[in-house]
Amino acid sequence: MPIANEMLMRISVIISTYNNPDWLEKALWGYAAQTERDFDIIIADDGSSAETKERIDVLRGATGLPITHLWHEDRGFRKCAIVNRAIRVSAADYLIFTDGDCIPRRDLVQAHRRLAQPGCFLSGGYYKLPLKVSRAITPEDIRANAVFDARWLLKAGVPFHPRLLKFHLSARVAAFCCRFTTTPATFNGMNSSVWREDALRLNGFDERMRHGGLDREFGLRLLNAGLRSLQIRYHAICLHLYHGHGYRTPASVDANHAIRQETVRTRRVWAEYGITQDPERS
Repeated sequence: MPIANEMLMRISVIISTYNNPDWLEKALWGYAAQTERDFDIIIADDGSSAETKERIDVLRGATGLPITHLWHEDRGFRKCAIVNRAIRVSAADYLIFTDGDCIPRRDLVQAHRRLAQPGCFLSGGYYKLPLKVSRAITPEDIRANAVFDARWLLKAGVPFHPRLLKFHLSARVAAFCCRFTTTPATFNGMNSSVWREDALRLNGFDERMRHGGLDREFGLRLLNAGLRSLQIRYHAICLHLYHGHGYRTPASVDANHAIRQETVRTRRVWAEYGITQDPERS
């Protein structure tokens, strides 16, 4: 059941990005088209070049969005560190986490606000697009919400799949699908949300984690802390633009898997290598 004072929640949308200003621009136009406008955006930039800052400066004026751009030096994949900084500087009560290659449907923020509950985190949904379609999307398509019409996607070149029907579900059918889906409600970095105080209680993300499962590990610690995961994949939807996995290597995947296994085995809650760290080790 949604919280009674949902309209009083301050929300920050934390968007992680790295050297992909074209995709980030599409994502920001998605937030400019939201039915719910009472939120701010924090861009967690893992060391992009000056082009990304220049694009953000232009879009801040063009979209009217309240955007804070956090940046640190490019020293390899350090997404967890810059996202932790975003958690720390946010003044919001509630945090939505996503990536700079994800375009939100116009009701995404509204859905997270409406469905937020104390003691829970929310797991939203996404639909992956091929490269050709990702490139073809324009700001006008996003503002018109055309990109969340299955007919538009098919015409643009998305192969037919029954999952396209998710874009046209009524609220009642979406709730039914969320309740009975067999897909686990994990914490995914493309579209999930949690109370800021709960993120701080865990000391944020584990900064040892590299590409491949870092968000899942955060979700495991939320569960270890006693939170419940709620499935909202048919209520809150984003389009995931195509990208490669340049930072994902067998070694990084294996290292991340070992950390997650340790989190499960020890039922760890606190991230020792998180927002607050021992200065002698930092």
